[in-house]
Amino acid sequence: MKVFFFGDSICYGQGISLHKGWIPKISSAFEENNLDVLVANSAVNGRTTRQALETMPFEIQNYKPEILIVQFGMNDCNYWVSDRGLPRVSKKSFQGNLEEIIERGFNFGCKKIFLNTNHPTLKNEKLPFNNVSFSYQESNEQYNELIRESALSFSKNVILNDIEKVFLKKCKDKEYKLSNLLLTDKLHLSEKGHEVYFNTIFLKIFNELKKIK
Repeated sequence: MKVFFFGDSICYGQGISLHKGWIPKISSAFEENNLDVLVANSAVNGRTTRQALETMPFEIQNYKPEILIVQFGMNDCNYWVSDRGLPRVSKKSFQGNLEEIIERGFNFGCKKIFLNTNHPTLKNEKLPFNNVSFSYQESNEQYNELIRESALSFSKNVILNDIEKVFLKKCKDKEYKLSNLLLTDKLHLSEKGHEVYFNTIFLKIFNELKKIK
């Protein structure tokens, strides 16, 4: 059985030691529960869905995983000076790319695909472009809505992990401060953030894996 993760720096675990990331934690938990599972993390810092589609044939399709976890958006929704006020990937293209990733996953043997929204950040400053009137975090929220829409447009074999809602609820309930779940860059997950991420999705993946077996 193969469980593959396909994403950006949030999957990769930028800024923390490798073994403390939410994906290594999931892999270890499979072993602790005596599941013979191959876990692969095909994540690249800074990657957008457009770039992911270019590498998907080798990183995902070639291995035909039974379960695929897809986490993108935090780079797609970003704005670079070189793009003169345009997002790295437009909303329309982002949603189309996500849906193509899902379609390709099923075409190459996936039984279940998890689609993750992205956690909230503290990057609330207005973006420095004349034609943009919102912050990075507001852009992140807009792309999370597109992720939800994409998950709903497919069958029950696509499962939404609404990471954003879980993080916001934990902060609202004063279980955590958002600043404690993030690194000092206000964007990437801290060790505690990875722990919350793991606790949010491990059992979902574990239960689906048992059904397939």
